[in-house]
Amino acid sequence: MIRLFFLMGLPGSGKSTLANALLDECLDRSLISTDRIRLDLYGNEAIQGDWLQIWQEVGRRFCEAASQIQQGEKSAAIYDATNTVRQQRRDMIALARKSGFTHVSGIWLNTPLWLCLQQNQQRDRQVPADVIQHMSHRLRDAPPSRLEGFDSFLRVGNQR
Repeated sequence: MIRLFFLMGLPGSGKSTLANALLDECLDRSLISTDRIRLDLYGNEAIQGDWLQIWQEVGRRFCEAASQIQQGEKSAAIYDATNTVRQQRRDMIALARKSGFTHVSGIWLNTPLWLCLQQNQQRDRQVPADVIQHMSHRLRDAPPSRLEGFDSFLRVGNQR
């Protein structure tokens, strides 16, 4: 099985913390992070950049990770991004499958907005509060679900 852990959640929800815990638990996993891609492409993960360029780089890294898993060099991959827009999630799942992933496990960190805003304030690189609130509305209006194409789906937390 060529597995991808597909993380979703607001900035400050704990996605990167979970990604790092998954890496620590099993050191032969690969991490694909849009923050890391922005850092590699633009020298700063805060620069949003050109989404098409980022999309292409995610696709390249998906292919590389799927190949490494297939060859036994890695056990799984982790995709760390906010993934707050339903159509973009569906497109990313399709890209993951096209890249060779046979099992996509969705993990939605459904951390309360107030807590995400609080945790965001404690970060070195803060996302503007209005951006997080906008993302929260998108998730509320179109929450992730297994029906989007995930083989398995876990919702962590409960937003109130």
